[in-house]
Amino acid sequence: MGHIRHRLSLCAVALLLASYASMAVAQLKPGEDATTTLAQADATKTSDHSAFVTTLARLSQDAASLTEKQREHLHYLEAWQVAYAGDYEAAIPLLESVVGSSSDKTLRFRATATLINILGIGHRYQDAFSRLSELTDTLPDVNDPQALLQGLGEAAQMLTTAGQYDLAADYAERMIQNTPANASACKGTYIKLHALYRGKRIVGSDPRYVQGVADCEAAGEKLIANALRTDVAESAIADGRPQDAVSLLEKHYASVLHDQYPSLTSQVESLLARGHWELGEVEAAEKYAHAAVDSAVPGEYSEPLASALHTLYLVARRHGDFQMATQWLERYMQVDKGYLNDVTARAIAYQVVKQQVASSRMEADALDRQNQILHLQREVDRRAMETSRLYIALLLTVLAAIALWLVRTKRAQLRFMRMARRDSLTGICNRQHFVDEATQALQAAGRNGTPSCLILFDLDHFKLVNDTYGHSEGDWVLLRVVAECRDHLLQHDVFGRLGGEEFAILLPFTDEASGAKRAEMIRSAIAAPPAGGPSTARVTASFGVACTLRHGADLDRLLIVADEALYRGKANGRDRVVIAMPEEAPQERPQEAEQIDAVDHATPVRMASP
Repeated sequence: MGHIRHRLSLCAVALLLASYASMAVAQLKPGEDATTTLAQADATKTSDHSAFVTTLARLSQDAASLTEKQREHLHYLEAWQVAYAGDYEAAIPLLESVVGSSSDKTLRFRATATLINILGIGHRYQDAFSRLSELTDTLPDVNDPQALLQGLGEAAQMLTTAGQYDLAADYAERMIQNTPANASACKGTYIKLHALYRGKRIVGSDPRYVQGVADCEAAGEKLIANALRTDVAESAIADGRPQDAVSLLEKHYASVLHDQYPSLTSQVESLLARGHWELGEVEAAEKYAHAAVDSAVPGEYSEPLASALHTLYLVARRHGDFQMATQWLERYMQVDKGYLNDVTARAIAYQVVKQQVASSRMEADALDRQNQILHLQREVDRRAMETSRLYIALLLTVLAAIALWLVRTKRAQLRFMRMARRDSLTGICNRQHFVDEATQALQAAGRNGTPSCLILFDLDHFKLVNDTYGHSEGDWVLLRVVAECRDHLLQHDVFGRLGGEEFAILLPFTDEASGAKRAEMIRSAIAAPPAGGPSTARVTASFGVACTLRHGADLDRLLIVADEALYRGKANGRDRVVIAMPEEAPQERPQEAEQIDAVDHATPVRMASP
């Protein structure tokens, strides 16, 4: 494995040097201090990236004349540039080489921080969080200000990806507090605001965003300023102000392209596609959606890519190209599934590493106790039988504590597995778990030769409930709807929340007439006035019913035809049940129903380590 990684490192460096050679740059200038030049390039690698690349090219041309310490610094910056360009697989062995061979303690710390960043982007979350745990333990011993800021920033960003937003904001605040007086706190400000935004503590209209963008612009950190603007634009779209989002992002789109940071470029283009679609500008939405797909990091399932594919699906449907719409929908569902799995993987990896760290500490404590017991044993040998009995009691206490810890650890693992499969608000199946369970139920019904029905329903005008009564009331409404549905479900029925106010129910071993009847009973129960409880808002729902005898047992096909039936119900007045018929042509959804709901856990823009 070491030889393979060494070859990868050499290949990556060879490619980097080849690109430098094509620039035809000069070597070190007479009297130039390479150490100072490296430090200046390091400090401006995001604020003036083109100059940074040119400087690396000059230094690499004359690497033989550098000292060992200067070459190690140069190798670190070259590895950072490989990662910045999006070649994460090549960057990892380069950074590991610096961590394993550098004689500079501070440089090893910085390379480890950058490696954590790349492991996180490369979806190797357990490795990333394991290294992060080791890194944070060494933070009190770090004396170099730049390395300390990098370590704090990396901890904050990784915790943000794991959904630990408050803890991430605390690390970012420490980063801001430790920023030297003559330096900009731009990076720390971005990480803190982004963590608070992802944790729904603030919105994009918060005045701190305006100040943060101004500070980053003043510091020349245009890339970070543009990352802040994505939060502002996303919030504006969610608030029904797509024109504000489009105006803001298009004004700075050229700057985003100039920075050549793939994940940020894809994020901005995806938001522009959503904004133009909301404005009814279909051609512009399609253009930016295609650009977002092209800009996405190859092989990565991200929220911007999923959003762009969904926009292309909507555009194709608007044009009446249902074959292309189906292709875009299939790609969207694949990417969306991969993204949701990735979100779950990050959260589980964080908790697994957290448990491993706690386990290691408990094992260390147990070893300390064992040493104490051995010491006592030598004393016990010189004492009477009563002291021997006391030792046995102490030993049994330690063993009982270890056994109790093992039981609690197992219970915690099982609880995390349940959390990964359930919707956090309603407690029913989340989208991925519903797809898995429904697929198995359809297969079982198919083997028995019995029909099944899929019910897809969406709450009518649910946005008005949130706007009129507030999101807390909206949550109570969703809980009441789930409770009403459960009253009409059987033990083998599969019930899940697909997202927002959209739900699905699979009724195995049920024919079309029974499925329609069950759907009507649920619709009537939802439409009935609330019978007490904290929720006073009254809602209705539109239902689409698709059965296997007409449409086959493929879940994706059933979801599509049930979705079309649902939106025919919305087009015909809402609060009704519509059965999907194979001979009926799909109708266009009402414009209101085609609004794109914001994704709950958007992929944060990952910044390269400073």
